[in-house]
Amino acid sequence: MTEMDISKIEKAVTMILEAIGEDPEREGLLETPKRVAKMYAEVFEGLNKDPKVYFETVFHENHNEVVLVKDIPFHSMCEHHLVPFFGHAHIAYIPRDGVVAGLSKLARAVETTAKKPQLQERITSTVANAMMEMLNPIGVYVIIEAEHMCMTMRGIKKPGSKTVTTVARGIYEHDDVKRAEILSLIKST
Repeated sequence: MTEMDISKIEKAVTMILEAIGEDPEREGLLETPKRVAKMYAEVFEGLNKDPKVYFETVFHENHNEVVLVKDIPFHSMCEHHLVPFFGHAHIAYIPRDGVVAGLSKLARAVETTAKKPQLQERITSTVANAMMEMLNPIGVYVIIEAEHMCMTMRGIKKPGSKTVTTVARGIYEHDDVKRAEILSLIKST
């Protein structure tokens, strides 16, 4: 596991400030390189972490119907522009043989996966694949809705536009009725 080089980040931020024509010695910018380095350490703390660890501990419950955790807030950094994207994840699965995960573990898997330079599509598939591998459920369905600052503040400049990604595994890959059930549950309040 590689440690984050905070001093290198500080130097890089200082160079960026100089490159855009700013004075890094200006009062308002004096601590900026340090603050940015500290922020990067926090927003990229998912590097070198595997979301599968959250599914190592399971419980056995006589439940073989849908488990859905919806509206899990997250934020990440677009790996193409290093600007934020943020939104909500919805995760559904059908346990096999009563094997269930703690509900908070689904949110932790999203958070860990999101805390690295990332693509929304990769977050969606990584969480679904981790659950399939570790829980062996009948099916997993992950939906992520997010707003990307790379589309809001630069480029096309379309604030409010949302990107939706989905990944279906197991029964959800081919069962339209089961997929429709999840979409209906997510839309309900």
